[in-house]
Amino acid sequence: MKGICILGATGSIGVSTLDVVKRHADQYQVIALTANTNIDTLYAQCLEFKPHYAVVVNADKGAEFKAKIAGTELADMQVLIGAEALVEVATLDSVDSVMAAIVGAAGLLSALAAAQAGKTVLLANKESLVMSGDIFMQAIKDSGAVLLPIDSEHNAIFQCMPANYTAGHDAPTARRILLTASGGPFRVTPLAELSTVTPDQAVAHPKWDMGRKISVDSATMMNKGLELIEACLLFNMQPEQIQVVIHPQSIIHSMVDYIDGSVLAQMGNPDMRIPIAHAMAWPERFDSGVAPLDIFGVQHMDFEPADLQRFPCLRLAMEAISAGGIMPTVLNAANEIAVESFLNEQIRFTDIPVVIEQSMAQFSATPAKTLALILEADRQAREQAEQIIKTLEV
Repeated sequence: MKGICILGATGSIGVSTLDVVKRHADQYQVIALTANTNIDTLYAQCLEFKPHYAVVVNADKGAEFKAKIAGTELADMQVLIGAEALVEVATLDSVDSVMAAIVGAAGLLSALAAAQAGKTVLLANKESLVMSGDIFMQAIKDSGAVLLPIDSEHNAIFQCMPANYTAGHDAPTARRILLTASGGPFRVTPLAELSTVTPDQAVAHPKWDMGRKISVDSATMMNKGLELIEACLLFNMQPEQIQVVIHPQSIIHSMVDYIDGSVLAQMGNPDMRIPIAHAMAWPERFDSGVAPLDIFGVQHMDFEPADLQRFPCLRLAMEAISAGGIMPTVLNAANEIAVESFLNEQIRFTDIPVVIEQSMAQFSATPAKTLALILEADRQAREQAEQIIKTLEV
C-alpha cells in the first residue's frame, strides 16, 4: 500500500485522482486531502476515503469544517488549517506519493517541500516549475525524489521518451518536442471579436474539463506557454527544440522527434485520468477508467502552427524563458493577477497579455538563485500588474 497526499483534492485533478485511487484501493491509501475553501466537497471526500489528515487553507472555512465534522464518523480525523499545513502533510513519513494539484503560485512551497523530502512527486502544478525552475529540479536530484509529470502533454512526452528516462536529464537521441495544443475556444474567432469575450465564453473549453483559471489560460494559450517553460526543465531542452502544434481534436497529446527521423506520439481520449493513472502505476500500468480510444470515430486529425498574433501570451512565455532568471516568475505572477481581474470583469480578455507585457517590461532577468528572491519577484510582479490593471479597468 502506498500512502498518497492530494494537494488540491477538490479541484478537477484532485477529483480525477481520487477516482483512480478508488479503482485501486488495494494499492493506495489516502493519507491527506487538502482544500482551500470548498469544504463541502472535501467533507464528502473525507467520508468516502477516510484520510488521516484534512487541510483547509482558508482560516474561516477551516473553523467551519472542524464544526462540520464534530460528532460525525470523521471526528477523530486530524484537521489542520493554513497554508503551512500543506507543507506538513506533503512531507509526512506515511506519505509516499504527493499529487501536487494546487493551481498557481499557491502550490509552490508544498510541491517543493515534497521534492526536498524525497517523495514521488506527481506534478500537476506547472507553476512550481515555472517559478522555481532550477531550484525545484535540483531539489529532486539532491533528495532522490521521483518526478512524474501529470499535465497531459508532459506526461505524453514522458511516455514517448526512451526507456528508463528520468525527468530533468538529457535524452541525447531526442531531437525536439512537438507540444500539442487544442487552440482553445477562440482558435478561429475573428481577432476583432476577442475584445468582447466574456468570462463564461473563455472558460467553455471545447475538449477539456478544467477549472476557471486554467481554462482562461488555455483560451489565451498562456497555458501552453507555461507548459513550454516546464518542458524545457522537465526534459532538459532549449526553447528552440520545442515546437507548439495546434491539434484541435486533442487526440495526440504530444510527440517526440528522434534523430533517426522517428516521431513517437502518445494518443488517447482527452481525460486526465489517463496521465494520472500512468504516473500512479509507473513504471507499470493499470486501469484508468477511461474508455478505449475509438480510432475510427476520430476519422481525421488536423495540425497547424500556433499564431503568435492571435495568442500573444504564448509569445510572452517564449520571451520569458529565453530571458531566463526571474522572468518566468514575473510572467506567471502577472498572468495570475490579469486572469483573476478578467474573471472579475475588471479588464477585457485582450487586456490580459497587455498586463503581462507591461509588467515584464519593469523587470530585468535577475538570476533566480534563491527561493527568497523568487518569492520577492513574484510579490513585486503582482503589485506591478495590479497597478497596470487600474489604468485598464473597464
